[in-house]
Amino acid sequence: MSDEPSEREPIGEDARIDALDRRLKAAREREDERNRPVAGVAEADANYRMGSRVLSELIGGIGGGALIGWVIDRFAGTSPWGLLVLLFLGTGAAFRSIIRNSSKRSE
Repeated sequence: MSDEPSEREPIGEDARIDALDRRLKAAREREDERNRPVAGVAEADANYRMGSRVLSELIGGIGGGALIGWVIDRFAGTSPWGLLVLLFLGTGAAFRSIIRNSSKRSE
């Protein structure tokens, strides 16, 4: 170790650094205030998720039943009965699922 002074010396108190620190704190506080969740948004998000879930179950039930019925008709040669029966079964299953999910107690 030598007695030579180091190339970097600690920065002393500087008004510019203090001003920059205050401005950064103020900017962080404004950003935190801006990003704070709004009270009604969580409820709207929950309703949007429930609506999306209902729509996807309805489309999935009808589309899935129709697709499986069409495949069965194609291989078994029972056209259009397999398609019609499974289309109605898929629709019934979708409505059953929608009613079951909508009657659940929200948390």
